[in-house]
Order: sequence, then structure tokens, then C-alpha cells
Amino acid sequence: MIGSIFKVCIFISLFSVSAQVRPVRIIEKDIPNRIALYAVNENEHDLDVKLTVSGTNIRQSRAKPRFIRVPATSKVHMKTLVLIRDKKPSYTFKLEVNDSLSNRALKREYELIKIKPRKPIVVYLTPNCEKCDSLLGEMNRSMYLFHTLNLAEKPQIKDQLQFAFGEAQPIDSLRTPIINIGGKLYTRIEKYDEILELLRKD
Repeated sequence: MIGSIFKVCIFISLFSVSAQVRPVRIIEKDIPNRIALYAVNENEHDLDVKLTVSGTNIRQSRAKPRFIRVPATSKVHMKTLVLIRDKKPSYTFKLEVNDSLSNRALKREYELIKIKPRKPIVVYLTPNCEKCDSLLGEMNRSMYLFHTLNLAEKPQIKDQLQFAFGEAQPIDSLRTPIINIGGKLYTRIEKYDEILELLRKD
């Protein structure tokens, strides 16, 4: 019930910066008699973020809001609001975002998150793949979300891919995965850096 009330009561004023690809989001986490606000930076570069909250039937720190460093692809706790018992809370907030990083910005603990790449990535694991485990390990440690399909378990998809490649490139002979990046298929990728290079191309 509390969550639905807050979703109605929140309004965002966002000051974007030129280098920002995606806006910073504020998400809520309900805790007993409180609500925690987190800034989520889904960009590939650090940002300084300042959150100013005003409203009724809530209590918050009286300290003047300051910029807080929100690293690339991370989530940072910004503020906790205390709810007034038996009162309906209502608040709005203003979010200021700056890509000109300041030494005065507060540094807090952060949680790394995964983000969608500029081009979707699908990894098809080939039946005799020798490079799949090492490449998947690198990708799992990366910032990007991706999908994985094991062709040994998906014979129909394997047949479709084989038809696309033709008889000159038997899938069973591949020692690398087949990787779909933005609709283009690649069969010779062995390192994660090669995927990054392809993602950065227009």
C-alpha cells in the first residue's frame, strides 16, 4: 500500500548533461517506517548527483543536500525518509546531475549493476566450443546484459543458423561461440575486448 502511494506522489525534475546517454533514475526501497531512495546510473561514466526532497508527513535530515558520486553502472543510497505514523506521505524531489566531477562530491558505497548494451548481444554456444567458458566468464564480469542459448539444447535454432551460414561453415566445427551483436553474426570472437570494439562501432 505504501509503495503505491509513493509512486503517485513522486515527481522528477531532471537536469541532463551533454555526455549523459541515459537519465539517472531514482528508485525506492520500503523499510519499516522508512523509505530509502537510491540513484541508479546506467551510463558508462561517473556522475555527481544531488537529490533535494520536499513534502509533508515525512522527516529527513536537515543537512543541506550535497552532490554524491554515483559511479558508472552503479546504484548508490542517496537519502532515507522517515514516515510519520498514521499520516499519508506526499513528497516531490529535484534531481541535479553533473558530469563535471568535483573533488567535493561525497563518496559512498555503491552496488554495481548490469545495463543493456547499445546493441543487443546474444551468445550461441556451439556444440564443440573451446572458447565459450573463458569468454562467458569475461562477459559475466562485464557491465552488459546479454542472452545465452545452447545450440545443443536448441536444435531448431541450430538448423536455422546452419542454413544462414551454408554448408561451407559447419557449426559443429566451430571452436568459438556464434555471437549476434545488433543483428550481425560473428564466429571468430575469442575475447571480450573484441565485443566491446564492435559495440562501439556505429
